[in-house]
Amino acid sequence: MRKAVSALVGAGLTGMVWAGAGWAAPVWLQIEAQPSLAQAEQSARGWSSLPDLSGFSMSTGWYAISIGPFETRDAANDRRRALQREGLIPSDAYVTEGTNYGAQFWPVGARFLQAPAAQPSSAQPSAGEPSPDAPITSGVTTGTVDTTALPDDTVPETGTDTVTGPSEAAAAPAPMPEQALETAAPPAPQGETLAESRRLEQLLSRVDKMAIQDALIWQGYYKGALDASFGPGTRSSIAEWQRAQGDEPTGVLSSTQQAALLDEVETERAALGLAVVENSDAGIRIALPEALVAFKGYDAPFVQYGPKDGSGVTALLISRKGDADALAALYKVMQTLDAVPADGPRALEATGFHIEGRNDKVISYTQATLSDGLIKGFTLIWPADGDMAQRRRVLAAMEQNFAPIGNQSLDPTLGKPMTVSHEDLTRGTDIRKPVFSRSGFYVDDRGTVATAAAGIDSCKRITIQDGTATLKAQDKALGLALLSPDKPLAPKTVARFQTGGAAVGSDIAAAGFSYPEAMSAPVLSFGTLAALKGLENTDPSLARLTLRTLPGDVGGPVLDSSGAVIGMVLPKATGDKVLPKDLSLALQAQPMADAMASMGTPPEAAEPHGALATEDLTREVQGMVVHVSCWK
Repeated sequence: MRKAVSALVGAGLTGMVWAGAGWAAPVWLQIEAQPSLAQAEQSARGWSSLPDLSGFSMSTGWYAISIGPFETRDAANDRRRALQREGLIPSDAYVTEGTNYGAQFWPVGARFLQAPAAQPSSAQPSAGEPSPDAPITSGVTTGTVDTTALPDDTVPETGTDTVTGPSEAAAAPAPMPEQALETAAPPAPQGETLAESRRLEQLLSRVDKMAIQDALIWQGYYKGALDASFGPGTRSSIAEWQRAQGDEPTGVLSSTQQAALLDEVETERAALGLAVVENSDAGIRIALPEALVAFKGYDAPFVQYGPKDGSGVTALLISRKGDADALAALYKVMQTLDAVPADGPRALEATGFHIEGRNDKVISYTQATLSDGLIKGFTLIWPADGDMAQRRRVLAAMEQNFAPIGNQSLDPTLGKPMTVSHEDLTRGTDIRKPVFSRSGFYVDDRGTVATAAAGIDSCKRITIQDGTATLKAQDKALGLALLSPDKPLAPKTVARFQTGGAAVGSDIAAAGFSYPEAMSAPVLSFGTLAALKGLENTDPSLARLTLRTLPGDVGGPVLDSSGAVIGMVLPKATGDKVLPKDLSLALQAQPMADAMASMGTPPEAAEPHGALATEDLTREVQGMVVHVSCWK
């Protein structure tokens, strides 16, 4: 039976070091990596003169040889520079948090290092935990495991899972060289009994057990930690896998079942060609399915990996310098790409964002993080009619192995000679543009937005800022529409209406996104109220403004000097006549308020107060006025 597989481990398994008041993640100085355990052990012997030498299996299937642990990255870099000056370690040795380190194989016989997440300084056993000196006993059971009542692996193992003897942590042998793994357990007898399967399971090393847990994660049955502890969660996952194979769900794998599980996963991984790659230009380490994608080139801030052999799969690495504003801008830009469909969950936070988009052609997932002035992330684009189980596995591997490296970002001018056309290279990253963009403003505390109605009912999709919205109601005769956000919003400022009438000749201001593609905030345009009637002097619901407005201002509020809404900017009249540039039309506040009340959203009335300073008026509109876009 085969016990060793090269596998992308499903989660980082770093050790912990004591750092003053508590446990802190260690830092390691990695000097090399080898593709097999036998080669790694042989190489480690050659480095054995170095102090603090350790060896770990990695989630990539390789084996790392490192020095450490160090409490800080600075300490590790000091050691690196000193050793490199003396020519004792390679020039490409680097400092790592060891997020992809697994079981420790060097020194020979070393235990895998892992401290509890909240280790008390007194090192006393926690409640319900046996003393280290207490005898360990457990019972023996046979038969079917009832998986319906099993909790997660956070529940300590009970006697129902193991035979009488020492605990698994104490009895687990150190990882063995690959040549010995083939003979670590006796061959499976014909018609292996449950008791015999349990006995063979006891002979598995930690590496073997983690490989089984990792295979169960790959197959979608296990969601716990890779801890080599076959507790209730692992037992339940094994039973589910057995049930799916049509076998008795005992929760204990026979040697034949172990081999079948590992063989199947190894075959699937080989078919995807999953490998951890490092792109030094972008400063990113990540797992990529090299059987499905191939490097195409650079189109800053993206490194592009296009479909291979007709797979239809695309991957993008994202790397650029920036701050919180740049992160928000990138979040907005990503949602305009053809490869990132508009429908799907998404969220922007202070230090990162994620976007999932779906349509009938592709499913894409993007994540990005901001740290130390660098924005780094990735996108996976998968055909909608593709293998969804493969997508889940590839995405999990990319997430688990993604790591920024170094302090560099992709050079915006970087480019290399390519054998593909620019059109082929950038296909899928073309920017979608809205049919039109205009302004709107909040009219209640639920985030309802008032805007101009012209053309709004022909939009396939409407967005308010970066979120989608629905046309709640409209009055085409007046030119008024109300939009309801699909996700609840909490406006900073809600418009208050002055319906008592404004004086002709008084100072006014229009607030809107005059330049929607160039500016991310509304601006104020100042003028005067010219007349309380339309161009033909026959429509009392309109007002004429001596004020120059642009198409982006349409739908924005017209304000008096106190900040109260006295109207809404309407599109300019079209026809044969050429009108003065400083002439604009607006819907007056009173008919607008009456229509809103009939639509079930009566506006709030303004309270009388004095004129606002320009900076105070600007602050008001920035919390009230929003960017509205219409999409095909």
